[in-house]
Formats: sequence, structure tokens, C-alpha cells
Amino acid sequence: MELQEKLKILADSAKYDASCSSSGSNRKNKDGIGNAASSGICHSFASDGRCISLLKILLTNCCIYDCKYCLNRKSNNIKRAIFTPEEICTITLNFYRRNYIEGLFLSSGIIKSPDYTMELLIKTISLLRNKYKFNGYIHAKAIPGCNPKLLKQLGSLVDRLSANIELPTENGLKLLAPSKESKNISQIMEYVKNNQNKKYVPAGQSTQMIIGATKETDFEIMNQSSSLYDKYKLKRVFYSAYVPINKDNLLPSLEQPPLVRENRLYQADWLLRFYNFKVTDLLDSKNPNFNILLDPKTDWALRHLNEFPKEINTCSYYDLLKIPGIGVKSAKRIITSRKTFTIHIEDLKRMGVVLKRAKYFILCNGKYVTNKDNFKKEYIEKNIVLGDFSHIEQLRLF
Repeated sequence: MELQEKLKILADSAKYDASCSSSGSNRKNKDGIGNAASSGICHSFASDGRCISLLKILLTNCCIYDCKYCLNRKSNNIKRAIFTPEEICTITLNFYRRNYIEGLFLSSGIIKSPDYTMELLIKTISLLRNKYKFNGYIHAKAIPGCNPKLLKQLGSLVDRLSANIELPTENGLKLLAPSKESKNISQIMEYVKNNQNKKYVPAGQSTQMIIGATKETDFEIMNQSSSLYDKYKLKRVFYSAYVPINKDNLLPSLEQPPLVRENRLYQADWLLRFYNFKVTDLLDSKNPNFNILLDPKTDWALRHLNEFPKEINTCSYYDLLKIPGIGVKSAKRIITSRKTFTIHIEDLKRMGVVLKRAKYFILCNGKYVTNKDNFKKEYIEKNIVLGDFSHIEQLRLF
């Protein structure tokens, strides 16, 4: 098979893996090519918004497992291919020299066994690092069930390592991926957490879960994410809306992936990591799923309207973060600016505040920004929803 055809097959097979971001690596150039240091590479999903282009491919889409949701499951009648380690090096270096990419995201189906697959991944990345002196960013997928010695070798070669938990709960994994065991995935996360340093997985670890293939509520999903962050110090949990590519009695009947739900989970995830929210602030057993029409912070604010409006010139940093339309950057700008001058409503837009949301929840110099008589849940919710869904035809594209 020609290399170009392999590339087409194995790049297409990798597209359903969402967890290929990079952040926090400081791998410097040591008399070679490529650079993952902050001065020489842009990091996708970094806190300042910069991004990096990665070559995202599978080593192979051959797999010994038959996971119900996966395009590459062994029972699917699809074109199969496998790269040699040298072929991946050739593609990566050629793409890098043409300025198409700045790094590599390498995953794989499981061929023969977890150990055999890991050995191929290690051989490939070792060639890039040692023979071809490639110092650019590399994110690799660890294979659950592999020997810890192989995990140690792979982690010393890459910037970020990830092990996908696949589905939000163990019951879901047993239902749709019975060949996989959650303990094998958690063992990888535990190993990386205990060994991470400047030379071993310097950009940390991440994971991904598929949303909508099984019946977990948003409350269950967010509790799982919160637990992963706390227990394994993950950099990111990625949420991937289930794409109905296979037919199976155990899979849900969906016409389209639940992309709006996926977006709400990402928004809530951000609130947990950067806004001092807890899962129980956003959801509970009586309200186990996010409001599709409202982002989680606005929904929370409307359910806690007694805590508003908040005075922009005096409330704390964490109170500012609770105001819909105010993010981390704009909150910091407000805190810094009000040390030197009194903030007025016209100043807020210049600071990055989204006034179409924030105006309902704030005071400026003791004055409510809109009509105080309209400080009611129904009125605020209606106006925010109508504003967000004013371009309904565009929304239907998703």
C-alpha cells in the first residue's frame, strides 16, 4: 500500500479522538529540529489562547478489540493499514519542514497485544527523538494493560501522555467495551501522576470520555471528571459527543451527535477548574442534567438570584467569577483597574465583559445597569435565551 493511502486511512481513523491538546511542555532544541519550548511553539488550549498544529494519526487501525462504539473495532469491514516506524518519521519530518505542523499526536489500535503495540509506539518516537533529533511536541496514547516498564519508556520520550477512560462509568465500559478494564486505565493514570517531572511527561496527562453512548447523567459525568482531576491531577478531561457510526442493539439510536450537551460539559468543566465551582453547585440528583438553553454559569446564577446583583467596584475576585459574562481575564482586569479608578459601565466592555449577560447581574456604583423592575428570573432568562438563539438557522447546522 502506498504511503499516501496509508496516511489517508490512518488520519481519518484518528479523527474521533478529541484529546490531542498540548500545554505546558518545555522541551528545548538540542542540536536538532523542532522545538516544544514556549518561545518556539504554540500550545493549543493554553491559558492565553495560543494553539499548535499537530499531525494526528494512528499507528494502525487494526485492533483486537470489538468496542461497540468504535470505527476501528475488529468486526467492522473497513480498510486497514499500519505504518512502519520509519514511515511515521518520514511523514512527520516532511510535514514539519513544510510548516504544516508543529508536533505529533500518535495513537493506535491494539495490534496483537498491548505490549506489542506499546513497543511499536516507543520504537517510532525513539527514532524521531534520537535518530532524527525531532524536539517538537509529541503527545502519545498509552495502551491500557501494558507493562509498566514500557510506560516508563514511552513517558520519557513524549511531552504529554493520555489514557482514555472511554466511557464515564465502569458499567458503561463493561456494556460497550467488555474487553477493556477500567483498572488498567486508572493504573496508567496513577503511574504517570507518581512519576511526572520535567523529564517524564512534562506536559502532564489527559483523558477522554464518550458522551451519549451510554445513559449516564451530566451529574454522574461531572462527578467522574472532578474525581479524575483530584485523584490523578489531570491537565484535561475531554468530552466527545457520541457519533453514530456503528449499528448495534446496545448503542443508542441518534440522528446526530449530542454536540450541545458536549459543549455544556466543557463549559462546566471550565467552571470546576478555573472558577471555584463544585459539581454540587451546578447539578444534583434532582437536577442531574444541564439546561440545553443556558450555559451552566448563567443557569446557576438564575437559580441563585438572591446572591445578585453584585457591585463591580467592591465584590471579591471569586464573586466576580460567579457573574455570567465575566471570565478570568476580565475579572483580573476589574480587580487591577478599580485600584486606580472607579469602574463605570462603559469601562466593562473594554475589559472583555460580555454585557449582554453580565448587565442583569451587576451594580455599577450602586446602580442597576438595566431596569430594576426587570430583576426577575423569567425576564432575565427569556432575554438571554432569545439573544443566544437569535441566529437559530446557524445553530441547526450543529
